[in-house]
Amino acid sequence: MERVRQAGFQVGTLANGRFRIIRDCCAAVIEKTADGSARIVQRAGILMGNEIGALVDGGFQKFFLTPSGKRKPALASDLKTLHEFEEDLREALGQISLYNEALGTVSTLYLYDRVENRDRGISKKPWEAPGPAKVS
Repeated sequence: MERVRQAGFQVGTLANGRFRIIRDCCAAVIEKTADGSARIVQRAGILMGNEIGALVDGGFQKFFLTPSGKRKPALASDLKTLHEFEEDLREALGQISLYNEALGTVSTLYLYDRVENRDRGISKKPWEAPGPAKVS
């Protein structure tokens, strides 16, 4: 945790030996593992009140979504700040940076609303969809 503090992050203690890491408007939750290293248990996001808003790709736009359902559009400045936060946190924790994550901000969820109910497991088969309207 000392390396994390030296890297400019604020470290707050949570229940169950977890820590909330904050810098600027970003936050993540980490915990210590049995071997003494740290593991990220809640991916970094934007602080929205007392909650961490996860980055969601809606297909048409990226936005932040909290566990309670609050939504906020993701601005380019938010994405840049979040990407820098994640990179610096990984470095402070001694973790590796994966190629795809180093290229830019990676969303936590991908919810494309053009595919109705896709993420709810109740999608209809093409032959179950109503056909074209008939003209009498």
